Amino acid sequence: MKLFNLDSPLMQFLNKVADLMWLNVLTLICCIPIVTVGPALTALHYMALKIARDEECYIARDYFKSFKLNLRQGIVIWLIELVVIILLVGDFLILRFSTISFGQPMKIVLAVVAVLVLFTFTFVYPVLAKFDNTVMRTIKNAFFIGILQFPKTILMMILSVVPAVLFVLAPQIMPIVFLFGFSVPAWADAKLYNKFFQKLEDQMNGVGQADGEAGAEGLEEAGEDERIFKDELDESIQEEPPRIGES
Repeated sequence: MKLFNLDSPLMQFLNKVADLMWLNVLTLICCIPIVTVGPALTALHYMALKIARDEECYIARDYFKSFKLNLRQGIVIWLIELVVIILLVGDFLILRFSTISFGQPMKIVLAVVAVLVLFTFTFVYPVLAKFDNTVMRTIKNAFFIGILQFPKTILMMILSVVPAVLFVLAPQIMPIVFLFGFSVPAWADAKLYNKFFQKLEDQMNGVGQADGEAGAEGLEEAGEDERIFKDELDESIQEEPPRIGES
């Protein structure tokens, strides 16, 4: 029956579901040591973008390729993120139980800082997965992209907490969260930022929009490291800044 042909919409859908499930399990396993959360999330977004672009990929092999490639930087960025979160939470708790007169303005300032931090770390692992930069430039570029893609950044932040909210409201769906809680939001995120990333890749590769796909395929054939460029994303954004909310 055509319904069960490998190229049928049903089989393609089932294959994508299986890929996302396997990707989620790998991410959970690689997050267990805690210190490797950064490279695990980087590899997650690397694979999510491949799946969103319908690129041919081998989930386990390509996942661990990205994990290994971004191991050091992923750990450093994750530790920075962890320290920043601890400091912000600590400051909020101190202000909550403090009686100082300027406590409320300080809470507003901290809230603004927290939002900017969330904007940055929403994009930091997708940027690290696809673009080759130093740690500080990766964080800086993720911050600018988070601002430039403002509406989509908010949506991505919401998507990231949906599995946790669903688990709290309906603990019986724990098996679904276990199988898809990381990978499905990452795949949905990739769908949102794919066109924006493609524009940046095309700029770096010196190809037109029409040749973008061919350029990406050429990079994949060129070697194991598929990241696009070194230390150039911020200059590229400055040269041709996308409008806020533009795809």
